[in-house]
Amino acid sequence: MNGPTGMQGLEMKVCVVGLGTIGTPVLRYINEHGFQVYGYDLVERSIGEIETFTNLGEVPKCAVYVIAVSSNAVEDVCKKVSSRNKDSFVSIESTVKVGTCRKISENYGLRNLVHCPHRYWVEKSTNHGVKQLRVIGAINEESLIKGLDFYRSLEVPLHACPSIEVAEMCKIVENAYRFVQIAFAEELRRICEAKDIDFDELRKACNTKWNTEILEARKGIMGSCLPKDIGYLKLLADDTPLIEGAILTDKKYQKWIKLFCS
Repeated sequence: MNGPTGMQGLEMKVCVVGLGTIGTPVLRYINEHGFQVYGYDLVERSIGEIETFTNLGEVPKCAVYVIAVSSNAVEDVCKKVSSRNKDSFVSIESTVKVGTCRKISENYGLRNLVHCPHRYWVEKSTNHGVKQLRVIGAINEESLIKGLDFYRSLEVPLHACPSIEVAEMCKIVENAYRFVQIAFAEELRRICEAKDIDFDELRKACNTKWNTEILEARKGIMGSCLPKDIGYLKLLADDTPLIEGAILTDKKYQKWIKLFCS
């Protein structure tokens, strides 16, 4: 197995930064593929026999850093990585606002930087785990080549984007699109209740059409990812009536379901 291009001598040393819901399976996956891998997190973690650290300065020097922290911590950890080795290859798998990666590269001198946002789904990690088709964007051609090489060695299929901004926006659009789909289902359920029509039966009937897939309407759009990412998308323009409508629809639905379906 070959490591990323131009990293001879350190090609098997990788540090995964952030060992939460996304970072821990990434760490295990990279370890299973023969890399010498270390983990770093502010909270002490025990992950099998893999060495983990709470001080980035104690992590052995690595050629590759995979960033899997919460969105608001990405810039800070990239700053720490750059203080150790500006020539290291950095892959940001966390979701970020459009423009973040290039800003980080320019501010902290990281010359080998890609964005390869995760598509990990905890509820169905067998089919939607670390290894699935993902997008990748880079700040320059050299970084893209290194990124393709690195993920190829991990057997992760990739769609290369023409710019890092496309990759950044791709992730937030994916989640915003999901948000809008769920919001539509939520509003449809409220309409059905008002008209004494069985929503589940209507949904089942509609979904027999080849290009229609109405989602379930459960307890509202929970968690942090979808609300955060549709918010990131909303920041990109002044006039976003569809996005604003979806957000309002979900808020109304959550109030409605507490009042009438508890």
